[in-house]
Amino acid sequence: MPGQPHPAGPGFPAPAQNNSTSQIMMKKSFFSALFVALLLGGCQAPADEWPQDLAGKRSLLETKRKELAELNRTIRRLEMEIDSLDPGSSLRNAALVTTDTVERSDFRKFVEIQGTVQSDKIVNVTSEVPGRLIRLHVEEGDAVRKGELIAELDLEQVKKQLEEAQTSLDLATTVYERQKSLWDQNIGSEIQFLEAKNNKERLEKNIESLQLQLSKSKVYAPIGGVVDRKLTKEGEYASPGAPIVQLLDVNNLKVEADVPETYLRSVRKGERVQVRFPALGLEQEARVSLVGSTIKNANRTFKVEARVRSANGMLKPNLLAIMLIRESEQKDVVVVPLVVVQQEVSGKEYVFVLEEGKPGPVARKVYVETGDSYGGNIVITDGLSGGETLIVEGARGLANKQPIRVKTQANNG
Repeated sequence: MPGQPHPAGPGFPAPAQNNSTSQIMMKKSFFSALFVALLLGGCQAPADEWPQDLAGKRSLLETKRKELAELNRTIRRLEMEIDSLDPGSSLRNAALVTTDTVERSDFRKFVEIQGTVQSDKIVNVTSEVPGRLIRLHVEEGDAVRKGELIAELDLEQVKKQLEEAQTSLDLATTVYERQKSLWDQNIGSEIQFLEAKNNKERLEKNIESLQLQLSKSKVYAPIGGVVDRKLTKEGEYASPGAPIVQLLDVNNLKVEADVPETYLRSVRKGERVQVRFPALGLEQEARVSLVGSTIKNANRTFKVEARVRSANGMLKPNLLAIMLIRESEQKDVVVVPLVVVQQEVSGKEYVFVLEEGKPGPVARKVYVETGDSYGGNIVITDGLSGGETLIVEGARGLANKQPIRVKTQANNG
């Protein structure tokens, strides 16, 4: 005010007359400088008082921490009083945040179980007769249809046996016809006639067997699929039952997983589960086709299978898969992002919500109780009821009743 003395000297600038804002800002600057000086001075201990032993250093550290906490409380009180006298300063220094409306929704929690892709049909293509493999018509990775020619065998020995049998049959037929002619004339013995007949019929059966073996010289695919492996090379001897190639049916795939017995009630045959394939970045819905009837003693797990689609041939046997089994579900609950929930040293959890104050919007601290969490979200069991404006980005470091500014597209900076 005019006529009133004012301090003159270093560190005390003369205030502008009739300007309350300048006075407030001068006070704020003065107190800030004063407390910084006090803080720096308080951190300096005389050389003769500086403790040399461990216990003394710890005691001094605890004392200084208490002094610092007291200074911080005083600074915050002064800032709030100054902001109440000059509302414009609090708005200029308000923290920039983003908000979202708290909503109620259904919450599902899943357990992630590692499994692998398996094929329902892995068939070894074999020969029914022994022979040397003279031609293999497929390569590994080839797609084949059911009934397609896979390999050819050399059955020259069978052909020779067939020729010999045919010659013997010709003779046996001639002998039989003569014996029959004599028997019809009541000449000769009955036993001779029966022996001739039996010999002829035996050779006919033998020829049928050899002809059947000869027809097995060509090996066909019993199912449609992909040639996974060649197990016999051209020129090698193929024994009956020994695999020539391995066929894989890629259209009938499943994911197998060993699920801990604690989740025995969480999975049922016929229900739908989500399956992820990390290597491919794919996820698809599948239906549980089998729930194991026994618990393995070694790891206390039971087997679960779920049918999956081939995804244009991308899925391969033994591919890593993650099966998501629903562990729990809650209807109409408050769900918020996990990152917005903070915790005090005492362990109490809290969030910040937007509240309209005298100078403008402020952050209000709300203590909450939490429940299950999954997928970056958490259930709030107490403290929020839905409809509140939740502070999301910028919530870390806020103080209760601190002025805030809500970030919009126009002021992203």
